Amino acid sequence: MNSEERIRAVAVYCGSSIGKRAAYAKAAHSVGVALAKSNRPLIYGGGTLGHGLMGTVAHAVVEAGGKVTGVTPYALVAAGGEEDKSIEPNGIKRQVALPTSSSNNIETIIVNSMHERKVEMAKRACGFVALPGGFGTFEEFFEVTTWTQIGIHDKPVVLLNVLNYYEPIRKMIQSAIEEGFVQSFSSRLITIVDGPEDLVQHETFDWGFAALQAIESWKEGEVLSNYDWTKRIDGTRADGSLAAS
Repeated sequence: MNSEERIRAVAVYCGSSIGKRAAYAKAAHSVGVALAKSNRPLIYGGGTLGHGLMGTVAHAVVEAGGKVTGVTPYALVAAGGEEDKSIEPNGIKRQVALPTSSSNNIETIIVNSMHERKVEMAKRACGFVALPGGFGTFEEFFEVTTWTQIGIHDKPVVLLNVLNYYEPIRKMIQSAIEEGFVQSFSSRLITIVDGPEDLVQHETFDWGFAALQAIESWKEGEVLSNYDWTKRIDGTRADGSLAAS
């Protein structure tokens, strides 16, 4: 991935499971198509091109002619891929394997740890989009939000509120503001994109277009930080602030 691609690339966080309602997968497909059409490479967690919302996004990007970079820890590679968190009716869990393709549009990066995965994804992306997902998705988008809050980077975080999935997160953030744990101006660090009021229309809504609009509306430099994350204990400077993450 060259420097120009990194300026336009978007990291997508979402479930390795597909979810129980069709609107989730359709939203994921919408995001993948929108990324490809806008010439924005996808950075994601490296799941298969066939299963889960992660795979749905990646497959849509590839099918539409876009570029995909999957970042995954070696432990998941050694185990045959990331596990689908949903339980099948027969009690068997699918293994979400890594994508395999001879296409130049697909790149797989193997790292040593989950933390390295998150740093590598963040380094390569200009912004972050979260579709519905589980604990891993929550942790990922809150971490990159915190990195913007404290000045490690200055990048937008967008939650796609498919079927009001992220409504509890919106309420939790508001509660944290009301109780004095989050400053009110910090609410802008996360953009929550709502679909139509009629939830039936969420299956056909263009979530991808809406996500990219939110990414492009981000204004850098509005979040101020007094920290210099390139400073090291020994007096040297790190190559980029993400080295301190």
